[in-house]
Amino acid sequence: MNASSSPAGNESTPLCYSINTPPFNRSSTAFTLSAVFSSLGLTSNLIALVVLAKAYQRTRSRSRSFFLTFLGGLVTTDFMGLLVTGTIVLTYYLTGFDWRQLDPRCHFCNFFGMSMVFYGLCPLLLGAAMAVERFVGINRPFARSASMPGSRAVSMVLVVWTFAGGLALLPLAGVGSYHLQPPGSWCFINISPRGSDRAFSLLFSAVGLASIAVSLVLNTVSVGTLVRVCCGQDRGQRRRDYEVEMMVQLLLIMVIATLCWCPLLVFIAQTVLSGRPLQIRRLLLFLRFATCNQILDPWVYILFRRAVLQRFYPSLLVSRDSIMSLYPSLRRMTRRSPLAGARGRLSQDEPPESITATDTPTASTLIQA
Repeated sequence: MNASSSPAGNESTPLCYSINTPPFNRSSTAFTLSAVFSSLGLTSNLIALVVLAKAYQRTRSRSRSFFLTFLGGLVTTDFMGLLVTGTIVLTYYLTGFDWRQLDPRCHFCNFFGMSMVFYGLCPLLLGAAMAVERFVGINRPFARSASMPGSRAVSMVLVVWTFAGGLALLPLAGVGSYHLQPPGSWCFINISPRGSDRAFSLLFSAVGLASIAVSLVLNTVSVGTLVRVCCGQDRGQRRRDYEVEMMVQLLLIMVIATLCWCPLLVFIAQTVLSGRPLQIRRLLLFLRFATCNQILDPWVYILFRRAVLQRFYPSLLVSRDSIMSLYPSLRRMTRRSPLAGARGRLSQDEPPESITATDTPTASTLIQA
């Protein structure tokens, strides 16, 4: 694997410590940031899991259950990623363990690096898969309803996890390598312009950027379709309410992923292609940006739902039959669009949730809504 020793008994440096070798100086600032990020992320994703579970039990729409399944996979991935990596990082800062003594053959470092790649790519790949599902559901609703069983969403989530896991295993097969990174609390791919490290670094960056590009293109087309169909003559169709709600949530997930991940992915590609030395401070900064994605993702669903928005802004509730009242700008756009009533007849959806406009928003109402 990534360790070697000489037959004469003289210990050589394992590959994962060949660039950065312990010990490192521990920083109280880095510990504080890691603790805050982990706590916020774990709490946010845990709340989102509870909300999603309650929503999934109530839904009677196939398209909505598909979307909630993908969201559940996304939130679960974010939660596990923060739990696994955050636990190791915080343990390092609290105990100051020596990586060379704890992990002389790099197995633990390889596991950490694999976790970083797996839990980093999964949200981007799941975002692209959600964009594909919404594109098919909005533009080809009858074909999707006839050909896709309810378990298909679970299968697609499992395929995404398998694909990301396969990419994370490539360094163990000799394509790239995982190395301990300053300040000594984490392991990641070796961002280098040489050999297989170059290929794997570019692969990691390309997969992430391609996932974002797919999401951008398909979501743009889906939004265009919704703008055309939402102002059909049958304005009372509840199906459109939930189509727009899901599309708004998916767009926010895409925007967050783009803002959080593009700096890191572009930085990796630029460093490898230019051949310049790795700037560790910029790497750590962009990595913290990427971590924000796991913290912000769950709040998209927690906050941007009809029930929650109506509790916070009851004055926006002009008509209980249309979510257009919650998105005035979109409503104005659809009023100016040509009628497309025939394309607006998608499929029957569940009735809107019962809302009391005078309820006071609290943490418990966010979960129960």
